Amino acid sequence: MSVLGRVSAAIGCAALTVLAQAVPVTPVAAEDDAADCAAERATRYVVLFDRGTPEDDAGTRARDACGDLTGYYPEIAVGVVTSADPRFTDRMGPGRAFSAQAERRAAGGAGNATSPRGERSVPVSSTRATLDPTDPGAIPATDRTDEQWDMAMIGADRARAVSGGSADVVVGVLDSGIDARHPDLADAVEPALSAGCLSGVPDTTEDAWAPTTSVHGTHVAGTIAAADDGAGVTGVAPGVRLASVKVIDDRGRVDPEAVVCGLMWAARKGFAITNSSFAVEPWALSCAQTEQREVVREALARATSYATSAGVLNVAAATNESVNLSPSPEGRATARSSGCDSLPAGLRDVVAVSAVDDGGVKAGYSSYGLGVVGLAAPGGDSGRCVLSTVPGGYDSLCGTSMAAPHVSGVAALLASARPDRGVRELRTALERQADPISCPTDYDLTGDGTQDAYCAGYTAYNGFYGHGMVDALAAVRGGTVTSAAG
Repeated sequence: MSVLGRVSAAIGCAALTVLAQAVPVTPVAAEDDAADCAAERATRYVVLFDRGTPEDDAGTRARDACGDLTGYYPEIAVGVVTSADPRFTDRMGPGRAFSAQAERRAAGGAGNATSPRGERSVPVSSTRATLDPTDPGAIPATDRTDEQWDMAMIGADRARAVSGGSADVVVGVLDSGIDARHPDLADAVEPALSAGCLSGVPDTTEDAWAPTTSVHGTHVAGTIAAADDGAGVTGVAPGVRLASVKVIDDRGRVDPEAVVCGLMWAARKGFAITNSSFAVEPWALSCAQTEQREVVREALARATSYATSAGVLNVAAATNESVNLSPSPEGRATARSSGCDSLPAGLRDVVAVSAVDDGGVKAGYSSYGLGVVGLAAPGGDSGRCVLSTVPGGYDSLCGTSMAAPHVSGVAALLASARPDRGVRELRTALERQADPISCPTDYDLTGDGTQDAYCAGYTAYNGFYGHGMVDALAAVRGGTVTSAAG
């Protein structure tokens, strides 16, 4: 039964109590202490507990706050709780709980969501078209690899002659689901390692991890590992396996508990790499230093840190908001005069990827930032986008969502060549083998005489491109090789 459909087991629970292993909470008003739990609309929360809190204690604490613990990750002490009491967050105490569902309801609508086309976050309607099942026989077998300028730019077309990667390497695509019926992906997708995480807990049924309304995840998957079979397109690492981990819902939204679930699933299942081409809701870009945002950041930081310690390299898109994500002196990111942050790209244990156009220049939509962006990769712009798989065929999309899977694919090649590498070694190899790109002397994309963004840093490391363009050919050769751009 889904989390949304579960009725809180806390109806009629007693007054708030403080557990020995929990941080003391601020008591609610005296008249509330004696009141029973309210029963309004069931809402899902991501909840932080003290590290080391056993599941039973977390469940008791949730019940005492009028909630029902529906999922728990003891390794990081993060739980998923449903509650029908609107005072749940107050009962848990400050800095403990957050609900993206409640935030959207308070905003009076669906809010902003990650566009399935990898573009800027846009309002979405309440209904979306359902994807038709793919008929493998109806997909044209024409070889379209000559249209993949992006693969030539990073040397992936030449790297395949050396190695396409190993089936022992699994890349978790945290996204909107992968179409496993697509002939370019059928042999790559591993159903036994796939799961839906929309409820905050893994569901391994195919319906839970297959795409329903969005082509986004299938497009990302094709860039990583579409088959090298002389038909359609070919991915950066066609020999590796993919796991579909669904974290983007049917309206394009990404709730924090879904991402925590996806990262923990990746860690527990031994994935080598995860790709996150999204920004966590309800903020595509958060520019407010709020207690609620800090709950989300902490939950995701715990999950990414744990995944990293378990041997998972986490790659994420820098987002398409065209803002400077550089940390401020206070330790937060900056966008003009506001402190802004994008998750998961802004987390320490994540390789953030900016997008370049077919000329190798930072795409106008791509966010950037010294100290945040680690690498650059093709994302397309100005009508020349990235061709990849979509349910029912192929399509070209632009965005940092398209750039990140190029890096994930190259990381998979590196992991295939040296399976003994740890996460730190893998990340270092990616950075050292990248082709450095200097800051542009003139970044006036509109020709109005005004710089559209400012690039800080130097050739070997700067805010637009990080350590430079990811290099697939260098990854399979084991050295630093300059790829052809085109």
